[in-house]
Amino acid sequence: MGHLSGFVNIIGAPNVGKSTLLNALLGEKLSIITHKPQTTRHRIIAIANTDEYQIVFSDTPGIIIDPNYKMQQAMNSFAFSALEDADILIYMIDVKTPTEIMKELKNKISKVSCKKLLLLNKIDLITPEELNELAKKYSEELPDFEMIAISALEKAGTQELLNVIIKHLPEGPPYYPKDQFSDRSERFFVSEIIREKILQLYHQEIPYSCEVIVNSFKEDNQRKDKLVRIGADIVVSRKTQKSILIGKGGSSIKQLGTEARKDIEQFLERKVFLELYVKVKEKWRDDDRYLKSYGYLH
Repeated sequence: MGHLSGFVNIIGAPNVGKSTLLNALLGEKLSIITHKPQTTRHRIIAIANTDEYQIVFSDTPGIIIDPNYKMQQAMNSFAFSALEDADILIYMIDVKTPTEIMKELKNKISKVSCKKLLLLNKIDLITPEELNELAKKYSEELPDFEMIAISALEKAGTQELLNVIIKHLPEGPPYYPKDQFSDRSERFFVSEIIREKILQLYHQEIPYSCEVIVNSFKEDNQRKDKLVRIGADIVVSRKTQKSILIGKGGSSIKQLGTEARKDIEQFLERKVFLELYVKVKEKWRDDDRYLKSYGYLH
């Protein structure tokens, strides 16, 4: 058998564990993970390479049944686009809090002719009897899917899943250079790390009103430690949100900067000087100009 290569696209509702699965399969952290829904906002490609195969994984935003903003509509379109170019489609379900499959998605899935896998995730949180009931329900609802029960967090069943993926990969040359791990830039991952810290440190609406834009990324190669100077804007919708982000005497944004810098240094494997600025752009989540500028619209 020759070299295998293919696109494996992961879809599902918010917070079902798509990013956790991707990180488990790759053995490194590419997608940000928090317990909050809508953590992933863009379609992120991550590439697994060996001498025998190249798997191009695609992590997508969780599909939102009733989008409230144009930003959320754009996130849904990123997820639906994963149905168009998949060699293997993975539909993921959280067995602890299973949700109904939206009609629009079911109609789109029925027209896809590639190999389809149904992942029942978080099986460590339910009983075998509950799992059997759910498996029966979904086998009737999605009869053309091969079902695999996993716990992405515990990495239970993930090797079996990888074996099934490799088994169904088509033959072909690699789509990307073998040393490439994503189609996204270092700037993108830096902005995602900062946004992850916002999700972890702030509550209620604040994380969902924020967008992170990396404006400057300069490597100082004259220094022995090859310091990277990074400047990023945190965009919010209202002045009150800016005040909360900054905190009393700048304490909150200082903590955010410290925690983000540590993870960015680990990701880049270099020392980092990070400057954060908070800017107010009212109703940016419904403004086509901003959404286009931030990569949600083309």
